[in-house]
Amino acid sequence: MKQALLVIDAQQELIEGNEKEESVFNKEKLVNNINIAIEKAYESDAIVVFIRDTDVANGEGVGFQIHQDIKVPSAAKIFDKKATNSFYGTPLLSFLKDNQIEHLVLMGCKTEHCIDTAVRTATVNHFDVTLVGDGHSTTNSSILHAEQIINHHNKILHGHYNVDHFSMVRNTQEELFKPTHNDYR
Repeated sequence: MKQALLVIDAQQELIEGNEKEESVFNKEKLVNNINIAIEKAYESDAIVVFIRDTDVANGEGVGFQIHQDIKVPSAAKIFDKKATNSFYGTPLLSFLKDNQIEHLVLMGCKTEHCIDTAVRTATVNHFDVTLVGDGHSTTNSSILHAEQIINHHNKILHGHYNVDHFSMVRNTQEELFKPTHNDYR
């Protein structure tokens, strides 16, 4: 089975914050877990794909780049997006299909926006998804703390199904690239 690690919006300014936005919840843990997942992807011969949001740091400079502490593999693919949905207006879907990817391991920022959308879009586009439960983050909203948002999404996206393909939530220390979806079909 061909697999890919999809790291969404793990950008310097989004993770660290700026004068208008706070940093994401547990930013050090997030960056560390992304690096662990990249290593696991490498060991599993999975493709690594980064998505960058052009709204971050106005799409330019150091703030727009992938976080400085993330060890980006030289063979990683990087796509830029203009929408919340990583698949909208990007070559991501055709790239995954061209590479015969069947299983996506997904992580990054922000939980309630781009992560949620990517999980749901991937399942309707015939991918099984493993959301890394301790590998996505966000900031506080006006009504919920970031940790509540993360926990809520881990609960509702675990087992989220679209008939033939669905998402499961597993943590970084688990065998992310040994999907267990077929155990539940």
